[in-house]
Amino acid sequence: MSGTHRQDHTSSHSAQAAPPKARLLGSAPPGTLRHVMTHLLTPLLMCLGMGLAYLGAFAHPEPHQLPVAIVGSGAQVQVLAQDLHDRTGDALDVRTLPDRAAAEQALKARDITGAYLPGSSSLLVATAGSDTSATATEKVFTAVAAQQGAPLHVTDVVPPAAGDPTGQGVFFLLVALSIGAYASVAALGAAGGALPMRIRALFVAGTSFVVSLIGTAFAGPVFHLVDGHLWGLWAMAWLYAAGILFLGIGLHTFLKRWTTLGVMVLFVMLNFTSSGGIFRPELQNGFFGALHAFWNGAGFVEGVRSLVYFGGHDLARSVWTLVVWLVVGLAAVAIAGMTERRRRSAAACPEPEPVLEPEPEPDPAPTAVHERESESESESESESGERIAQEEEMEEVVAV
Repeated sequence: MSGTHRQDHTSSHSAQAAPPKARLLGSAPPGTLRHVMTHLLTPLLMCLGMGLAYLGAFAHPEPHQLPVAIVGSGAQVQVLAQDLHDRTGDALDVRTLPDRAAAEQALKARDITGAYLPGSSSLLVATAGSDTSATATEKVFTAVAAQQGAPLHVTDVVPPAAGDPTGQGVFFLLVALSIGAYASVAALGAAGGALPMRIRALFVAGTSFVVSLIGTAFAGPVFHLVDGHLWGLWAMAWLYAAGILFLGIGLHTFLKRWTTLGVMVLFVMLNFTSSGGIFRPELQNGFFGALHAFWNGAGFVEGVRSLVYFGGHDLARSVWTLVVWLVVGLAAVAIAGMTERRRRSAAACPEPEPVLEPEPEPDPAPTAVHERESESESESESESGERIAQEEEMEEVVAV
């Protein structure tokens, strides 16, 4: 009786003596807290990055060398252009054009965002190139026409398709293509990481093809964002999606569960903000304006605009931008494939085992101990496998 009482007292004392951390975490295996904190780091970094990127790019749009023209000849036109330049400083890039035909040609070549005709207080714009740039130009010349005592008459020389009245549908098409591509990177990385790189590359080719078809269907028969040139749009959509997928799969070999964050930085935070789909470079700060010159999202958006609305003007540059990103993605896959083969070869080389002298037969009691240790190791390996599976699942869920 007294022995039982002492045993209960000892058990109670041991429970009371358990460290506070063990009581707080309960039956959670060691390392769980660190595991959770590590995974929380990804969405917190996403929050920080998205805020910096979107607010930095879109919060305060102001003209920076917005190209506009005054139409006409003579001293009055020159004085008006000079006065406008002096009052606006670096906000406007003011030039003069001889007549309306030259102004329309400059708009169709995307050399200017608007052309003002002082004699009739008329403004020519091309909203298919950028609705926000046209709006900013209209705001400038509304004040100029008011100084001349006349209302401003606006003529849209290159309007967008009827199914895309703001001209921003191409940007949201870019968003859909991007999500389909970079979410597929997470899925292929998590579920297909054990496959040879050449098999994953085949999945990438097929997935990017399907994503491009979905995007083309959205642009054409579903939402009528464009009135034609669907074959050209599909080709650019495939180049764009394939570039993201190939580069993402290549990076996954090195970044592992950080791949989702990496592709979001490349193809969301820096990509959407510099694409020109909402604000073109002349309404953004220098950083995002500089990215617009070579980022793949800008290549797709400006390429579609050039193809559909501006007679293919400067289309080659946009297509080459997409091709270069695809080539970079293929190079990343090739490097990743060689790295994985080298890792497998290193893992397959057996290390020389030391020669051990024969040991005496173990007693039954130690055998039972060894069995319990083996079961403990199996449970540990099972927990490790479950943790890896959770990491892979988390990577895919966060991406979606």
